[in-house]
Formats: sequence, C-alpha cells, structure tokens
Amino acid sequence: MEIMKLLPAGKDYLWGGTRLREEFGKNIHMTPLAETWECSVHPDGLSVVANGRYAGKTLSDVLKAHPEYLGTKVGDTKELPVLVKLIDAKKDLSVQVHPDDDYAREHEAQNGKSEMWYVLDADENASLIYGFAHPVTETLLRNAVAQGTLDKHLQKVKVHKGDVYFVPAGLVHGIGAGTLIAEIQESSNVTYRVYDYNRIDKNGKRRELHFDKAVEVMDMSVAPDVRQKHRLVHYYPGCSREILCRCKYFETELIVITKGLSFSVKDESFQIILCIAGEGQIETMDENKKPVRFQKGDCLYIPAGTGRCYLLGEAEILKVRC
Repeated sequence: MEIMKLLPAGKDYLWGGTRLREEFGKNIHMTPLAETWECSVHPDGLSVVANGRYAGKTLSDVLKAHPEYLGTKVGDTKELPVLVKLIDAKKDLSVQVHPDDDYAREHEAQNGKSEMWYVLDADENASLIYGFAHPVTETLLRNAVAQGTLDKHLQKVKVHKGDVYFVPAGLVHGIGAGTLIAEIQESSNVTYRVYDYNRIDKNGKRRELHFDKAVEVMDMSVAPDVRQKHRLVHYYPGCSREILCRCKYFETELIVITKGLSFSVKDESFQIILCIAGEGQIETMDENKKPVRFQKGDCLYIPAGTGRCYLLGEAEILKVRC
C-alpha cells in the first residue's frame, strides 16, 4: 500500500478569489479560483494521484480497482463517502440548501449533502448565514425572494478564524465574503440555490435558482444555537489533537504537530490528511516505501490497513476518516 498525494480539481465559480493559488500553491490557472476539490471521487471534479505507482490515475479509478483501500466501514457501496474542499469566498456565496440522502438519491441519483466548515481565515467583518432567524413559510420565502428582502429572515453569524460549523442537510446557509474555509462533506454535488443576489454569470445570464426543490427539503424552523462550544484539546509530546466534528458520515480532527505523531490506519477506514499550515513528512513501517513530504495545501489519501504511520515536522493538519 502507498500513501497517495493528490492533485485537486478546480472550480471557477464567480464568487471566488485568488488566495488558493497565492497562499496554498494551487497550480490551477483559473480566475477566479473559488474551490479546489482536494480529495474527490465525484465525477464533477476528480482528484488525481501525483506520486508512486498510481501517478496519473484518478483516485476514483484506484479505489475501484482496490476497494479494500476504503475500509470495512464504508459498506456495500464501495465508494469514498466524503469530499474534501478548500473554499475561497471573495464574494458572498448564494443562499442555498442541500437535500438529505433519501431525497437526493430519489431525485438526483446522488448522495445528500451534510457538511462541516473549518474557518482557515476570515476578514474582520466576515459573516455567514446559518438558518432562519424566525419560523418561515413557503409563501413568505417566495415573496421575499421576489422582492429581494430574504436577508431580513436569515440568521447571520460573525465568523472567526478557527470556528467550526456543522451544516446538516436541510439547513439554509451561505458562506460570506472574506472567508477561507476547509469543507468536509458527503460526496455529493447537489445544491439548491434559494437566492443569488441577482448576479450575472460569465455568460451574461442570471444563475439558475431552484426554489421549488429547495422548499421541499429545507428546515423552516428557527436555526439552532450556533455558538461554538469549547472543544477538548489533548496535548502530547510533539503534538496536540482536537476532535472538531463527528457525524454519521465522517470524523474530522485538528492536529498541530510541533515534532511528530504516531497513529494507526486500521482496516476499518481510510484516512485523509489535509495540511493547512507548515510542512512535514509521513512515513510507514514499510522500509521499502519512501516518506511522502507535504506542505501547506497538500492533501494525502492513506489507504485503510496501512498500519502504523509517523507524521514528522511542524504543521497543522486536518485528519478525516469515516
């Protein structure tokens, strides 16, 4: 088994900026560069292996040939259940909602989309939309969208570097301008736009809204309390570890490495490493395998069953597993 360094797919959505290229070293010639799909087997944006014997192959093709690399927890689908992104929101994203699994599989032939955000950076006055400020109805929302007054019904939350948000399917949301985010989500690309500020795309047309589908899947009640709870940080010689999010689809951990960390990748699940600061290397107990070096912006896929791994360096990483 080999640890695979991945090359991402890029997206040039109109709200994006240039920070992923300038600060994360993404060699993708798109302007704007709104998103990079760092670890993805979704056909709308496939990651490609950059190193080793699988170099040049898509991660999707590798996992189809070696479903054991996914791990036993994945189940009968034998598909990677997560998609890891970097998002540079220079402008506001649309107000949107994602369906749950049942609705998406029936109507879109895809998974639903629950997701988490880890805020990598945020401008001083940056905010995000997280649900409704009060209960709403379809009629109220339809009139508000038509009149351009939807904003007053939405809950806006100031956002800061290091914040974590879990966004379940059905929750109306929007990432605000001036935020840089790492997103871990179900492997899906189903988004229903509720409102898009009447913006014009590169073809001179307003982007499509999906209001009728959106109201079928959205939660119209008051949004839950989104104030961030204190998370338990475990300190060890050479690193600290902090669970950011656990849900039925994935677990995400923030690890700050000052010297090194040893951990096991068992048969139950793959693990994904996304470096968000610094640099280092990862090695296994297989003496025939060279260490894989990584730096800020790099994403690595570690096959299930790899065994004991060693992270060395000075870096901040997000570690994802199912």
